[in-house]
Amino acid sequence: MKKILISGGDSKFAKALCEANETYNIICLPRKKMNVTDLDSVTSAIKLYKPDYFIHTAALSRPMILHKLNPDVSIQSNIIGTANCVLACMQYKTKLIYISTDFVYPGTDGNYKETDPVLPVNGYAWSKLGGECSVKLYDNSLIIRTAMVENPYPHEKAFTDVKKSLIPYSDAADITLKLINESGIINLGNESDTVYNHVKKIHKDIGKLSRKDVTELDIAIDSSMDINKLNKVLNDKSI
Repeated sequence: MKKILISGGDSKFAKALCEANETYNIICLPRKKMNVTDLDSVTSAIKLYKPDYFIHTAALSRPMILHKLNPDVSIQSNIIGTANCVLACMQYKTKLIYISTDFVYPGTDGNYKETDPVLPVNGYAWSKLGGECSVKLYDNSLIIRTAMVENPYPHEKAFTDVKKSLIPYSDAADITLKLINESGIINLGNESDTVYNHVKKIHKDIGKLSRKDVTELDIAIDSSMDINKLNKVLNDKSI
């Protein structure tokens, strides 16, 4: 049985990967057992567990404002941390799967393909794109750009004027495990819709929110993704 090592092992997505797994021997390591900001920590973990795959989910995301107020923390966690994972995987020739974000796209027109130009809309997105840069230097890798939604939804309101390709954690985890032998970049999500409409499917009583109501954050109008490549890969696998 092939083995997967997951960084950020106590994250919601890491737990979703474990719940979706029926094929692999998965080892989820929390920060206290593998700190991605410490290269020796990552290298030691890969040397010890000898995984076939390394899924890098560890990242600093929320609160989003933190990336603007404390960019040094963002750089350490998301850029240097990812570079450490790449260097460790390169040393042991381990396949690396990096979980990135739809926020790397400009967020103006939507329906972005994997080959479209990127232009992050906020500090978090820049930090994730910084991670992508190091991953792209390692051929034995896959970058997954996604926008996941929690169930239950953690907020009382959702944007009616922001479009995304949101996908529940559980669905994203199931698909990620089907993609781990792919390479390059793949958009992972659902069809484009407003955040409100996406969330309404899992939270019928969700309230409405506008971008104009949240002035302290840089929020993309439409970071929805073209998922034709994803669908083709999944269809090919079902043949």
